[in-house]
Amino acid sequence: MLGTMQPAASTFPPDDEPLLEEPPGGRKPGDHSNGAYVIFFLLGIGSLLPWNFFITAKHYWVYKLQNCSEQAGQAPSDLRDYFESYISIASTVPSVLCLVGNFLLVNKVPASVRILASLFVMLSVFLVITVLVKVDTSAWTPLFFGLTLACVVVVSGASTVFTSSILGLSSRFPMRNSQALISGQAMGGTLSAIASLVDLVAAADVTDSALAYFLTADIFIVVCIMVYLLLPRLQYSRYYLRSHQESPSPATVLPGDPVGDEAEPGGTTSSVLLPGRPGVPPLRPILRKTAALGSCLFYVFFVSIIIFPSLSSNIESVHKTSGSPWSTKYFVPLTSFLLYNFADWCGRQITAWIQAPGPNSKLLPALVLLRTIFLPLFILSNYQPRAHIQTVLFARDAYPVAFTALLGLSNGYLGTLAIVYGPKIVPKELAEAAGVVMTLYLVLGLALGSACSVLIVHLI
Repeated sequence: MLGTMQPAASTFPPDDEPLLEEPPGGRKPGDHSNGAYVIFFLLGIGSLLPWNFFITAKHYWVYKLQNCSEQAGQAPSDLRDYFESYISIASTVPSVLCLVGNFLLVNKVPASVRILASLFVMLSVFLVITVLVKVDTSAWTPLFFGLTLACVVVVSGASTVFTSSILGLSSRFPMRNSQALISGQAMGGTLSAIASLVDLVAAADVTDSALAYFLTADIFIVVCIMVYLLLPRLQYSRYYLRSHQESPSPATVLPGDPVGDEAEPGGTTSSVLLPGRPGVPPLRPILRKTAALGSCLFYVFFVSIIIFPSLSSNIESVHKTSGSPWSTKYFVPLTSFLLYNFADWCGRQITAWIQAPGPNSKLLPALVLLRTIFLPLFILSNYQPRAHIQTVLFARDAYPVAFTALLGLSNGYLGTLAIVYGPKIVPKELAEAAGVVMTLYLVLGLALGSACSVLIVHLI
């Protein structure tokens, strides 16, 4: 899983080159025992773990919010049944503002300050959420709902700053480290889904299991702080971080410059000063270089967030009336959360060995657009409750299982290719800012997709 990448000799056309390895030449320190790779993998897990713990703790949120429907006499409760959609909006909309702020601060505030500050903010808010697990909120359920969304907003903003900053930092290293980071993000989702499933199997009190659940997140955020502080102590890391500091000013760019990875770290380049405010990376050349890949990344996550978790987690087993544990208790945790996250991780990990199509290939956007077919496939599965579209075309449990596996696999593979290619097709002095811009494409896709998911859920 954490092995080094050994891609075969390139067989791609020049415009379709996967760009994963740096060219030979020069003496570079090796990543001893894959230390940096493992650190980036762990940081990837921590970057999305808060979000994944929020959305996979569905049984806990249902328990906390059910009092609202009981007191108001509503059946079903709007807060409870559409909670995933509300979380999606609360988590993605503020992320856009945080990304813009992070882009403006790329050259003004050191990456270490942004990364550590965001980790401590996430830890503080998650401690509040952990404490609330054992607080009786039955008398103020709507207020608890609002407080939870406020926590989501803060955690999401901090997580976005952390994710975009660490992605920008990884762009200073060979691309295998960016792949490790993104693969770790999917593993974070898989671990949270497994933790939720263990809670169900243990059949413990819902508050006890949720307490253990969120304490796990607290501990892992602390682990992320520790391993990040360890990163600059590695000789391998110091080499690439030092070569970045010795590179030309981020306010410069090479006209017609080839991929940034093709320049040796610390090498000399001839550059032309770009207009712009001091300390702010030039946005226009980055957007021009990354527009195609950014559009692919946007649409990959736009489609995925519409479906997962708002649609997929409400698809019920067609045998639910049988009362079996599979159809009533384990169907959604296994076929929606665990399967999607595991397939997503597999797709991201595959990019460690296979990188096709390349960054300039027309096949990449074609495959991204093809994922649109997942929308009708999930809508016509056994989604419940249904108010307007009564047709269930795929009335077997095997269908949503297959659809979810393909959705996660394609999300992981195509999304990873787009996001790791982005910082590598700009000059290396703009790579960190390009990493933030690519994250912005991703978050915009999540934000718009979240808004559309609310509409689609109410139209079904």
